[in-house]
Amino acid sequence: MDKRIVFRNMEHSNVMEDYANQQLEKIEEFMQHFNTPHSINLYLEPSKTREHHHISLHVQCGSHHFESSYEHEGIPFYDVLDRVIDVMYKKLHEEKRKMDDDKKMVGRHDEFKKER
Repeated sequence: MDKRIVFRNMEHSNVMEDYANQQLEKIEEFMQHFNTPHSINLYLEPSKTREHHHISLHVQCGSHHFESSYEHEGIPFYDVLDRVIDVMYKKLHEEKRKMDDDKKMVGRHDEFKKER
């Protein structure tokens, strides 16, 4: 697995990196269930003048690419980061559910053909 945290328009912060890594653990743990290579890219871009931060998370899993980003005025930086990661976690769960449903449909379809 390849993971990268990019700080845009800000200096590197160990505290922010540790918090981001802690929040990304649940996505990393979930990604272990997929048997394909995957990568995680997190882009942190705070606003210097007011609370108008932009955070973007890109997850590549095999041929699937997922993106979650959020930019909103008046929300603290850590809350924006939490929201982006939570949205990505839900997207990954939905995709896994779709893949599991597709596998079930294939099995049922084969059984249906045998009955004919």
